[in-house]
Amino acid sequence: MPRKPSSRFRPPTWLRWLLLVLGCVIANRSLSAVHMPAGGFIGPMAVSIAYGVLVGGLKLPRTGFKLSQGVIGVLIAQTLTLSVLFKILDAWPVMLVATAITLLLSLGVGIGLVRYGGLPGSTAAWGTTPGAAAAMVAMAEESDADPRIVAAMQYVRVVCVVLVGALVSHYFGVTDSAGKGHAANLPASLGELGSFVATLAVVVGGVWLFDRRLPAGALLGPVVLGSVLSLSGLITIVLPQPLLELAYGVIGAYVGLRFDRETVHNIARALGKMIFASLVLIALCAVSAWLMTLLMHTTFITAYLGTSPGGLDSMTIIAIDTHADVGLVVALQTLRLFTVVLVGPGMARLVARFAKPSAT
Repeated sequence: MPRKPSSRFRPPTWLRWLLLVLGCVIANRSLSAVHMPAGGFIGPMAVSIAYGVLVGGLKLPRTGFKLSQGVIGVLIAQTLTLSVLFKILDAWPVMLVATAITLLLSLGVGIGLVRYGGLPGSTAAWGTTPGAAAAMVAMAEESDADPRIVAAMQYVRVVCVVLVGALVSHYFGVTDSAGKGHAANLPASLGELGSFVATLAVVVGGVWLFDRRLPAGALLGPVVLGSVLSLSGLITIVLPQPLLELAYGVIGAYVGLRFDRETVHNIARALGKMIFASLVLIALCAVSAWLMTLLMHTTFITAYLGTSPGGLDSMTIIAIDTHADVGLVVALQTLRLFTVVLVGPGMARLVARFAKPSAT
């Protein structure tokens, strides 16, 4: 009997990539036109989520994601002046308190989701632990949890945090779409070309040296290397706007393409509860951010982005675009990242203890 042809249209791979890129560019320009913070990141992320679920079959190379994080790391290094570093040193007691509050709030929300979310205890525990998504997935896999569900839970929270953070920043921040205040034009002279090449070398060198040696090393490595070389006057960081746009888009698309039909199917029953838990956590962190503004001289948007349980790279992108205190946001997010790497396994085990006995 002849085989019935499939009714589903499957364009060739090159055409799927072309359609994805065009969709990301259109979404980027549309959000930038309405001055949405981090539109170059959020637009491609939203398009890629829809594309991954509806079409699927595409996956960005991890190397591209790492190098794009490195570009954001060098962008952070460009903003870290000596005065910013001294301000961070003066604020370390408040930063420790803010980090502790965020972790305790995350722990409480995680326990509630594990208890009433209908997910396996250990898997849900790793999925609700607030840290770098890649690090949490890796540690979950070592603990025999389901890494696919953990990754989905982590990225659902990242998406919620990014979207809410962008909206909050739109109303409380001074938007500078796509980081134009920190971007340069394409090199027009031999000297600018040399600085640009040196900047690219810092990106590649920072990722290569620190990627496997630090949590979020692909981001923090170029921050450290770029800050040292820039503050010492050895290089001048030059980041053309097209390079920033590309880095933002790659990071957004990488996160978005992690969602596919299988992932959505695996978390479908608990997706609503996961989104609700993320929104509750975001609201509680906003309250702690308000308390933080009473303890130190900073704006609400800076405190909010610093305490939000999202990714270091995404919160930094929004902070740069809204003229928040980037140094303080990076310091708070980095402090929580290292703290979670240290206490994450213990937090996950504690959360797992509250799972219902019938969970499977």
